[in-house]
Amino acid sequence: MTKRPFQQVDVFTTTPYRGNPLAVVLDGTGLSTEAMQHFTNWTNLSECTFLLPPTEAGRAAGADYRVRIFCPGRELPFAGHPTLGSCHAWLAAGGVARSAKVVQECGVGLVAIRRDGNRLAFAAPPLIKSGALPEDDVALIARGLGVQRSDIVAHAWCDNGPNWRGVMLRSAEQVLALKPDGAVLAGLDVGVVGPRGKVGVAGARDDRDTQFEVRAFFPGNNGLCEDPVTGSLNAALAQWLIGAGLAPERYVAAQGTALAREGRVHIERDADGTVWVGGASVTCIEGRVSL
Repeated sequence: MTKRPFQQVDVFTTTPYRGNPLAVVLDGTGLSTEAMQHFTNWTNLSECTFLLPPTEAGRAAGADYRVRIFCPGRELPFAGHPTLGSCHAWLAAGGVARSAKVVQECGVGLVAIRRDGNRLAFAAPPLIKSGALPEDDVALIARGLGVQRSDIVAHAWCDNGPNWRGVMLRSAEQVLALKPDGAVLAGLDVGVVGPRGKVGVAGARDDRDTQFEVRAFFPGNNGLCEDPVTGSLNAALAQWLIGAGLAPERYVAAQGTALAREGRVHIERDADGTVWVGGASVTCIEGRVSL
């Protein structure tokens, strides 16, 4: 076994232990896929990443580092909070980008990450599937969430790797009150968003610091799970909501409130149409692991 630098990072928060935790092994060289998966399962976190040198093709294309992203039971081609948390850990460990933006190589290719003060933001990957959900799915999701079909005021595929089905409810308060039925939603990745203000009024808000409340439900080993703060879902929701005129080109979403977390996801669509998904990260644990 080799002692390898390690960080446990909390993502989408400025307050330790109020975001979404991520394990980062900063030197994954020489580890097999099986060893990476076994360690990920042992951490008992939603994701663990392993940093590696870029591939030859990745380096030629501008990649600063390569990351392999695992969740319990499988490897992921891309995920949002592991992207930001891995970049935070890489920079904190002395990583120096070759250009103004950090370029990460992962399963979906190259992902640009920009720095904005203490926040990092990734460029949302293109949607694999978009457009309205089948009506049967919408009715099933309404039943699983315990709401009336009429309470779902908009819906869309939000598939950017994870196969999210996105639905908008009438209000943030309605989102926070959900008590989903895992038996009904079994096998579905469901993202729920609700505005703080009138649906359909871009930028509508109250006097709090966020314009939307988001919750993410997905199948887990013990039934339905809820993710504290979800980068991939927020990326896809932003592309849908901004494109449909349901959200302004810049907003902040809260996620994790129902789990006593304080996730804040900063969304911005720039002049060329790229949607950036950002947030702060803090290192909670730093040391070495034997792998």
